[in-house]
Amino acid sequence: MCLAVPSKIVSIEDTTAVVDVYGAQRTISLLLIEENVDIGDYVLVHAGFAIQKVQEDYAKESLELIKQWSGFEESQNENDSD
Repeated sequence: MCLAVPSKIVSIEDTTAVVDVYGAQRTISLLLIEENVDIGDYVLVHAGFAIQKVQEDYAKESLELIKQWSGFEESQNENDSD
């Protein structure tokens, strides 16, 4: 199964962008995306490439579902109580 992760663009330089997901930032390629994107836009990222621009509400809902599915939120709560 492949998963594309909604990611917020925080900077753009030529054909690359830095995106943020839960505070983790990484550089991705914009070569495969046909839409124009700007800082603050959300894109679906798969294998280091932006593949589609998505609406912010869709991105945030998807990220919340990924967080619940992965157990990320539960492990954060457990670490907070240590």
